[in-house]
Amino acid sequence: MASTRNSFRTWMTATVWVAFAALSSPFSASASLGGDVASVETDQVKMQATLETTNKDLYSIHEIHVPNNVVVREFVSQSGSVFAVTWQGAARPDLRQLLGSYFDSFAKASQAKKAQRVGRGPLVIEQAGLVVEMGGHARSFSGRAYDPRMVPAGVPATEIR
Repeated sequence: MASTRNSFRTWMTATVWVAFAALSSPFSASASLGGDVASVETDQVKMQATLETTNKDLYSIHEIHVPNNVVVREFVSQSGSVFAVTWQGAARPDLRQLLGSYFDSFAKASQAKKAQRVGRGPLVIEQAGLVVEMGGHARSFSGRAYDPRMVPAGVPATEIR
C-alpha cells in the first residue's frame, strides 16, 4: 500500500511539473524582439548570463554576456519595447528565443532565401516588418534583427549593431 502511495505522489509531482512547464512556455517564448523590457530579464535568466545596460537618448541597450563567449544586445525604446536584437560571438544564440513571435516569419523567409542562394555568404532578409542580417563561420558569428516599424524616430538603422 505504501508503494502505491509513493507511486501516486511521484506521478502527481511529475504531472504538476509538466503542466507548469506547458503553461509557462508561451510566456517565455514571447521574449525579445517585439517583447517588452521584462523579456530582457527572461533572456538573461534563460541564457544564464550577466547583464549591462547603457542608456541612450531615445533607447537603451541591454547587453547580455553569455558564458559561451556570445554577446547579445537588446535595444529597448523609451516605451519599453524591444525593437532590435544583435549578437556576436563563438556560437549562434537561440534565434527562436531572440526573435520571439518573429521567428516563424524569419524561418520561412530564411528557407526561401537559402533555396535561391548559390554558395555561402551572409543571409539578408528584408521585409516590411522584419530585417535580419546574419553571417559568420565557426567561432565567429554575428547578426542583427529589427522591426523597422518599431525603431524610434531619429534612430538610424546603422546604430543597431
